[in-house]
Amino acid sequence: MTDTRDEKAWTARPFTPALWLAGAHAQTLAGKFLRQTPGEAVDSLRRERIETPDGDFLDLDWMPESDPTAPLVLVMHGLEGHTKRGYIVQTFLALADRGMRSVGLNFRGCSEEVNRLPRFYHSGETEDLGFTLTLLRERFPDRRLMVIGFSLGGNILLKYLGEQGAKNDASLSAAAVVSVPYDLSAGADALEGGGMARIYAHYFLRSLRTKVRMKETILARVLDLDEVWASKTLRDFDDAATSKLHGFAGAEDYYRMSSSNRFIPTVHVPTLIIHSRDDPFLPLAAVPLSAIEANPFLTLVFTDAGGHVGFFEGGPPWNPRFWMEDQCASFLDHDHARDLRT
Repeated sequence: MTDTRDEKAWTARPFTPALWLAGAHAQTLAGKFLRQTPGEAVDSLRRERIETPDGDFLDLDWMPESDPTAPLVLVMHGLEGHTKRGYIVQTFLALADRGMRSVGLNFRGCSEEVNRLPRFYHSGETEDLGFTLTLLRERFPDRRLMVIGFSLGGNILLKYLGEQGAKNDASLSAAAVVSVPYDLSAGADALEGGGMARIYAHYFLRSLRTKVRMKETILARVLDLDEVWASKTLRDFDDAATSKLHGFAGAEDYYRMSSSNRFIPTVHVPTLIIHSRDDPFLPLAAVPLSAIEANPFLTLVFTDAGGHVGFFEGGPPWNPRFWMEDQCASFLDHDHARDLRT
């Protein structure tokens, strides 16, 4: 797609998957288990707790400041992730290499401490993102502010941008999303299939049920816990817990209202979208290609391989290269450089 913002359009570096990670599942699993998490980078993070208007809290993890005038990038993780996961830390480092400072947002209950209220986070929860961006803009009124979202975090980000439309209250300069589950119902169906998909779903379901157990006393007042424990699929859990905690009539209502595909036409912030055709978390037919291509603010990079939040490039297993982190940072850096030229 042509970049109408600059006479010299940003273009992605081609993705060549590592030969030793052939296939969608190899890339996906490597993204979780083989992505390096440098200890010195994690140790350098500074945690800040911010109080939310409803009496709960969010935890932010800040990379060190090097240039108080550099762009600030908010980074959001995926389902049952957190800001110290390998793909988040590698994104922090890729941004730092280009002179940008990053801060990671841990969704409610994802920062190793149970949140206070009878609620968690979900794929359509944009209020916490909006609150955080408003806070950052108030603190840093003159800095360029950008956002990156992965998987569930990317769905939240696209939905937020679409809800904002041309208004853009936080004055975001640019954004990037990776492996977004644009159609949550189709994604749930994909994870209810056989083979590896069920292994992914079981992992997420076990983690989500553990969080309910950690807040059992609080949640027993608002949930039928027997129904929660009986959940066999993520759709069952969303019907018994996620929808009930967050004001939806059921799982299908939650999926319909929260899927980002409905909001793509009204995104008015320059946004990079990275997605792989072999993403095992979403059927290819559920990727809203026509809507993405029709929006001049969106730059789509659609790869043949990469899995879900994988995108390991060539190189030996002991020294892999992380393509998606590099391309997200490159896109945001291009936007910043364009502003400096004008």
